[in-house]
Amino acid sequence: MPEAVVIGLGKSGIAAARLLKQEGWEVELSDCSTSPNLLEQQQELAKEQIPVKLSNTPDLESEILPRLIVVSPGVPWDIPLLIKARELGIETIGEIELAWRHLQNIPWVAITGTNGKTTTTSLTAAIFQAAGLNAPACGNIGLAACEVALSVQKPDWIIGELSSYQIESSVTLSPRIGIWTTFTPDHLARHKTLENYYNIKARLLNNSHLQIFNGDDVYLNKVGLNHWHNAYWTTMKGADFLIGEKGFYIENGWIIEKLSATSISQPIVEVSALRMVGEHNQQNLLMSVAAARLVGINTEAISHAVNKFPGVTHRLEYICTWEGIDFINDSKATNYDAAEVGLASVKSPTILIAGGEAKAGDDTGWLNKIQAKAATVLLIGNAAPKFAQRLEEVGYTNFEIIETMAKAVPKSAELAKQYQASVVLLSPACASFDQYPNFEARGEDFRQLCLNWMQS
Repeated sequence: MPEAVVIGLGKSGIAAARLLKQEGWEVELSDCSTSPNLLEQQQELAKEQIPVKLSNTPDLESEILPRLIVVSPGVPWDIPLLIKARELGIETIGEIELAWRHLQNIPWVAITGTNGKTTTTSLTAAIFQAAGLNAPACGNIGLAACEVALSVQKPDWIIGELSSYQIESSVTLSPRIGIWTTFTPDHLARHKTLENYYNIKARLLNNSHLQIFNGDDVYLNKVGLNHWHNAYWTTMKGADFLIGEKGFYIENGWIIEKLSATSISQPIVEVSALRMVGEHNQQNLLMSVAAARLVGINTEAISHAVNKFPGVTHRLEYICTWEGIDFINDSKATNYDAAEVGLASVKSPTILIAGGEAKAGDDTGWLNKIQAKAATVLLIGNAAPKFAQRLEEVGYTNFEIIETMAKAVPKSAELAKQYQASVVLLSPACASFDQYPNFEARGEDFRQLCLNWMQS
């Protein structure tokens, strides 16, 4: 049995195995699935003397047990194997924790939240980089954190997007700045209760030296100063709505900074500098600017970065315009709240493409937004019958079960002309795993189908 076992042959698992190998560990990668792509990676890693076992679960009945198990983010923390490993006294950590142990002398900005974390992470990294800092985005987007640890040139800052899965398996992670973007029910199939989900994210913020919260989020606003008395809060609604005596708010079209109860408020950047649509992106901008100012980045660098920021792939991403109809890719909207925000951010009437692998959650706000803004809804994937039933229950009958993206794109273009809709929006409100390996692959399929349609 090797000294260390890495479970999960994704980007994070491979980076973790390479980092352990570099540190002199005898390491083995294990994955319970198999596919041509995994077989290819298996052969590649064999050249680096990193054995990969596919269709395999590590054997903990052996007399010789590993000293360390490192878990990729997609592997549930409470599967029987990991529970048993911990009972046997085998150190069990996540890939982020492994990276932290190698990078803890570098300051981190760690960003979590149900929605908004990808945009906030990308924009924060862009601002830090505009200030001349080596500040890669990593974790749930960009590089795996262990890839950063493997790089020869160590960064000045690490800007990490961290999901609840990654936080759950990180024992000692203690960022310089923690940001919490939003909080709504999600991943409950894994975390079981909303309280568990909240406590996982709260642990990251509790371990952060400085804390930034979105004060416009209903749940976070409610817990407010009772839970987070020393945090920096943000709000789009002006100084009167700022929680506590320090934070960042929008007034007269500017982001305003107030760093303490006695400090003078000062303007930092115009909100209009950000080209992304939607109020939620103003919230993301506030939190990114807050992080930048708390580390002393000047207003010129912030303004330059915000002006140049192109937005995030698969999140309200403009694809093309065909005969006056904009096609928008919001594949990253994998839950009801994100999909509701997607609909709220585009012009109406909209042709909506939704569906995939349904998640638990409250669909009320999303259904209300469909009734207000969607001319018609095209339903794809496993969730289509369930969504059709829910739409009927609220009295919305202008939908069609279309099954696949390949059918949905040409149909959406036809319907957009019929209803004089200005937008076709892919905003699934679902995970992608019924038809695609991830939301990125779903978004890329939509992009290609749209571009092919334009050329046909």
